[in-house]
Order: sequence, then C-alpha cells, then structure tokens
Amino acid sequence: MTLLILGLVLFLGTHSTRILAPGFRESAVRSLGIIPWKGLYSLVSLAGFMLIIWGYGEARYTPTWVWMSPDWTRHITALLLVPAFILLAAAYVPGTYMKAKLGHPMALAVKIWAFAHLLSNGTVADILLFGAFLAWAILYYAVARRRDRAEGVTYKAISVQRDLIAVAIGLAFYAVFAAVLHEWLIGVRPFG
Repeated sequence: MTLLILGLVLFLGTHSTRILAPGFRESAVRSLGIIPWKGLYSLVSLAGFMLIIWGYGEARYTPTWVWMSPDWTRHITALLLVPAFILLAAAYVPGTYMKAKLGHPMALAVKIWAFAHLLSNGTVADILLFGAFLAWAILYYAVARRRDRAEGVTYKAISVQRDLIAVAIGLAFYAVFAAVLHEWLIGVRPFG
C-alpha cells in the first residue's frame, strides 16, 4: 500500500502544481528552461505512475474489503465509461463544441472514470486509487475553470464534425480498451 500512496503523491502532486503553487511552474521554467522542466515533470510523473501500477497490483493480492459491490455495478461502470472515453477524446480533438462548452473535458473524463470505478470496487486500495483521482479531478476542474474565467480564456468550437470525430475516436478506444486492453493491462475482464 505504501508504493500506491507514494505513487499517488508523486503523480497527482506533479499534476497539481498549477493548483497548489500556481507560480511554481513559471519559476521553474525560468530557472531550468522549458525542456528540462518538461523532462523533470515527465520523469516524476512516470515514476509516480509506475509506482501506482506496482502498488495497486500488489494491493490486489491481499485485498482489504470495505464493501462488496453487487455485480450490477459493473454494468453501470461500463456504461459510465462511454462518456468518459468520449470526453477524453474531446480533450485532444481541437475545435470541439464539447471543449468549448466544458473547458477541460479530460478532467471531467477522470471524474467519471474514478467515480464509476468506485461504484464497482470496494477495497482499501480501490478507495485510495479512485478516490484520490476523483478528489484531484474535482479540485483541478474547479481551479482550471476559475482560472479560465479570471484570465478570459475561451475555447473555440470549429464544427460539429470535430465532435463527431471525438465521439468516434472515444467509442473506438472504449471498445478496444474494454475488449482487450483492460484485461491485458489491469488483469480484469470488464465483460466476463
């Protein structure tokens, strides 16, 4: 469990610099330069991500159950992940109405992903992992939207076709992830 917690602190900590210390990034870029800053940021994030995977994997061998979710919650989780994958795609397809309206669709995707997984998983490790990501996404989204309003940042929508592309990419990635990648990467078959 220690590795999982350390990984969460490193990964979510690096992704929280603009939330907790807004001037830190700019100061670090001035002193280090943009490329070294991005390299350091990426290394710490990657180390945190690897520790999350390792720690969560170890915790699954000796789970401490807080609750046992009914089987039907797996279906709700699977259903909720459809919009999560679409929002994730919308974060990377430029000019979508989703991004123009929501501002930070990736943060919303993380919220949905984490909440959905909390519904169907009830171990201490699950609560730590998905609860930490849910709390981070809620905080990040609120701060990012407030910052956008304060700075007058808007996201321009180009066409509905961009949204259709995001939906198609999100659905395709969802299908591949649910059918193959989830079992391969996580060791759990979502539909079986």
